[in-house]
Amino acid sequence: MDPRLTSSQLRESPTESASSRDTSPMADAVMTKKLENERIENDCFEQSVVRRVFTADKITLRHVAEERVDIISEKMQVLPDEFLEELKNGLRVILDGTGGSQHREEFMILQKLVQSRSDLTAKTLVRAHRVQLEILVAIRMGIQAFLHPIVGLSQTSLIEIFLYKRCRNIACQNQLPVDDCACEICSNKNGFCNVCMCVICSKFDFEVNTCRWIGCDLCSHWTHTDCAIRDGVICMGTSTRSGTGQAEMLFRCRACNRTSELLGWVKDVFQHCAPSWNRAALMTELDMVGRIFRGSEDVKGRKLFWKCEELIEKMKGGLTEQMACRVILMFFQELEADSSKRTELGEGGRLLAPQEACKQIAEVVQEAIMKMEMVADEKLRMLKKARLAVEACDRELEDKAREVSELNLERQQKRRQIEELESIVKLKQAEADMFQLKADGPRREAEMLQKIALAKSEKSEEEFASRYLKLKLSEAEAEKQYLFQKIKLEESSRSLHSSDGNEPSQMVLKIQDLIKNVYGSSPNADCQPSERNAARKNS
Repeated sequence: MDPRLTSSQLRESPTESASSRDTSPMADAVMTKKLENERIENDCFEQSVVRRVFTADKITLRHVAEERVDIISEKMQVLPDEFLEELKNGLRVILDGTGGSQHREEFMILQKLVQSRSDLTAKTLVRAHRVQLEILVAIRMGIQAFLHPIVGLSQTSLIEIFLYKRCRNIACQNQLPVDDCACEICSNKNGFCNVCMCVICSKFDFEVNTCRWIGCDLCSHWTHTDCAIRDGVICMGTSTRSGTGQAEMLFRCRACNRTSELLGWVKDVFQHCAPSWNRAALMTELDMVGRIFRGSEDVKGRKLFWKCEELIEKMKGGLTEQMACRVILMFFQELEADSSKRTELGEGGRLLAPQEACKQIAEVVQEAIMKMEMVADEKLRMLKKARLAVEACDRELEDKAREVSELNLERQQKRRQIEELESIVKLKQAEADMFQLKADGPRREAEMLQKIALAKSEKSEEEFASRYLKLKLSEAEAEKQYLFQKIKLEESSRSLHSSDGNEPSQMVLKIQDLIKNVYGSSPNADCQPSERNAARKNS
């Protein structure tokens, strides 16, 4: 087994959480200020009093990047948590890069401001506010994971990351340099971690157990396969470790400048990791291996390149990933067998004896038979799988047929229920019409009685008015008679006075007493005229 693929080496393949992936620097402080202004304008009245305290000293990302640590820390102590969270969200938006070139330019400005400061030391950063420190680390590293609330790094860890004394990969967090490595890369690259970062680009990702990272056999530094191909450190050469003196594809490590052969490394990766890959991962790894050996000039490298291209085409045509994995692993075994046979034959080669030739032919035939058996087993497995799929489809069709029959039965039941409900509705409508007819008769009768009562009331009012007028008329007539008699009495009294001058006063007194008696005979002064008339007749 290749020494690179020990358990520790497999585990130490560069990893990074998705939130910790390196991001391109992007920023826009203008948009951040606009968001803050809109937030302040839309806040409720209860918060307006608090807002007035810090509106004049409002903090932006520019202030955090360029002002003194203690000043910003004091201001952040009195700011509400909502404002600080919005400040972090503004930086997250910038790091996401949704603003295009404006965000990139603003981030470059912020990062330049932070990197140019000489006062950001361990002594001053200890006094920094937690949010202030997270923003400074995120700006300097270009990683927004430091702004996430669930990332619970301590204040000391954040300071060490900012000062390049700890790995910025949250999934790694090794002290730098790792294992006190004194190579040129670890010594000269600030913040470089040889456990999880690429020697060429100094970035890390979440790829593990894959051919997309190449590890050095000697110094255990890692390099992206893409970076190695692009930088030309994968090329033909003579391996000093194999001892064959033949040219093959080699990887030259930038850290130690020594070479590692690639064919054995690819074989070990596929033997240990290929069974766990899905279809897309296997096709990606085959494509990566093809890119590695595209420029190979040795026989084994060319065969591997052609085999990868062939398997990719077959998988596009429907070949399963299990079968493709078995084929590529068998291909590696064949390459190893061919290599051992060539070693036995020697460099110059020799003629084979008939028995040995027959033996080798038998081995080739046996291998062909084994391949055919494997193909037959695969075809049989696929046939069984197809048969099981057909049976499952038949069962599903039967289930669907039962469901259809149940649905039809349920629909018929629903239809009968609807018809019953419609008949009940019609019956209730007929009953309502009947009750309406029964109610119409009494209503008409009541209306007629009301009209009769109204007519009788009007008639009785007319009769009352007529009687009342007649009574008033009779009273007026009696009053008239009374006044007429009174006048006659007065005339008679005058005549008596003229005839008897001695007795006028007595006659007048008698008349007055007579009138008083007439009015005093009724119970009250407002007696009816008819009663007064009767009293006058009695007198």
